Amino acid sequence: MSDARDPVEDLRRIAFLLERGHESTYRVRAFRTAAAALRGKDTDELTRLRDAGELVGLRGVGEVTARCVAESLDGEEPVYLRRLEATDGTPLDAAAQELRASLLGDLHSHTDASDGGSPLQEMVETAITLGHSYLVVTDHSPRLTVANGLSADRLRAQIEQVGDLNARLGEHGSTFRVLTGIEVDILDDGALDQDPDLLDQLDVVVASVHSKLRMAGPEMTERMLTAVANPRVDVLGHCTGRMVTGRRKRPESDFDAPRVFDACAEHSVAVEINSRPERLDPPKRLLRLAVEAGCDFSIDTDAHAPGQLDWLGNGCERAVACGVPAARVRNTWDAQALLSHRG
Repeated sequence: MSDARDPVEDLRRIAFLLERGHESTYRVRAFRTAAAALRGKDTDELTRLRDAGELVGLRGVGEVTARCVAESLDGEEPVYLRRLEATDGTPLDAAAQELRASLLGDLHSHTDASDGGSPLQEMVETAITLGHSYLVVTDHSPRLTVANGLSADRLRAQIEQVGDLNARLGEHGSTFRVLTGIEVDILDDGALDQDPDLLDQLDVVVASVHSKLRMAGPEMTERMLTAVANPRVDVLGHCTGRMVTGRRKRPESDFDAPRVFDACAEHSVAVEINSRPERLDPPKRLLRLAVEAGCDFSIDTDAHAPGQLDWLGNGCERAVACGVPAARVRNTWDAQALLSHRG
């Protein structure tokens, strides 16, 4: 085992970097309070508390700060600190621009087939203008009637429409690909709101909760875990369901985020970084948890109109701020890699 680091100094360094990054006051306070609680305790005492599972019992020490202390005592730079150090000193706008330039497409978009404002052709033309290599069309599933969700027959018709459009693009020498997809509702029991055989035909399946967003935490957790374990799911969409601006403001859904993100990592389901200004979902604290869980990500616009396809920068800024590795962002992959991953 490596020599222990100084846990208090590591906690203080984290607080400093959070302050410099203009992060929320309560998060900074959490690390400063934990550092104060541990100040004066030597390595042997902290190790005994860690081994006995009593660090969290100390006033001012929570699960996240206790994990940082344990890593420091093992001689490891805490993951939380390492992630902050990795982005420290790099202008956020430059780093976000670099990530944005690496994105080859968008895995979540809507057309006027459901609740989007423009037809497929117009969305595709805009995506091409923006320099995308592909666009995944993910209109809503049947139960979301308020969004004119697609029945099985309407989805089959859209799959044919996408095939015809790809053929026309190819005839004109374009290498751009339109990929078939759906934003499928996660039903109350975690089942998916579409014919399983039809889901198997799609290139990308984004699964999202749109109903009963105030479901009790344990039930919501099981609902999401069931969906994530479904082998047809590629992306978990806007996981908290929150709305932070506009007339439809609503709080986050209650669920066990560490369990859900661990399941996403286990089942190779990407966590969506939703770029819509009124969503910006997940919140940064949860996005960091997903990074620590080893999840893949997709940075998506959830565009309902052509101009909204240019919102990817919002998600890139949040991804950079939370230390999301570009290699784990699936829309840095080309279309063939996406299709191969789905199998």
